[in-house]
Amino acid sequence: MNGTSDTDRDRDDEGPGRHEGGHGPGRDGRDRDSEGRARNARPRDGLGRPLPYGADGVERQPEGVVRAPEETVAEAQALLTAGRPFHAHEVFEDAWKSGPPGERTLWRGMAQLAVGLTHAARGNAKGGARLLRRGAGAVEEWAAVSGTPRPYGMATADLARWGRELADAVERAGTAVDAAASAPVLRPDGR
Repeated sequence: MNGTSDTDRDRDDEGPGRHEGGHGPGRDGRDRDSEGRARNARPRDGLGRPLPYGADGVERQPEGVVRAPEETVAEAQALLTAGRPFHAHEVFEDAWKSGPPGERTLWRGMAQLAVGLTHAARGNAKGGARLLRRGAGAVEEWAAVSGTPRPYGMATADLARWGRELADAVERAGTAVDAAASAPVLRPDGR
């Protein structure tokens, strides 16, 4: 015997860090994507919480997608309306990471608002309120510095007010909010 187990040989047959389907635990026990990068492959619920392997979850948002700003806003709004703010946060995070440097504060603030709603919906009032306020501040800061109060049709003043009001409400109640019912309207004109 050469000291390798059947499991090691099976993994070797599937390539480094992969199992059938291209995602899952690698040799180090960490989930890996098809290129060997560490990625959590566990299914997720609608609020982004990991579920046990093999459980039915919601479809994950692909990471690293470069979208036009209008597409970012439209896709994030659809996810927020569906009660999936964690997934909307990932869409905003893609814009934050891939967008022009002058818009990074805007998209970071939008991601923080969405993940703040995520935490509030999970029942984490303190963390949710903190992120909602941080996101509101970032969005306001960007609008003031850029002189653009309605980027891509989003009403930044309304979004900042929404974030602060929801932060106050979740702190007072101390209970989880309904993500879909509490979701903001990103473009008041509905386009």
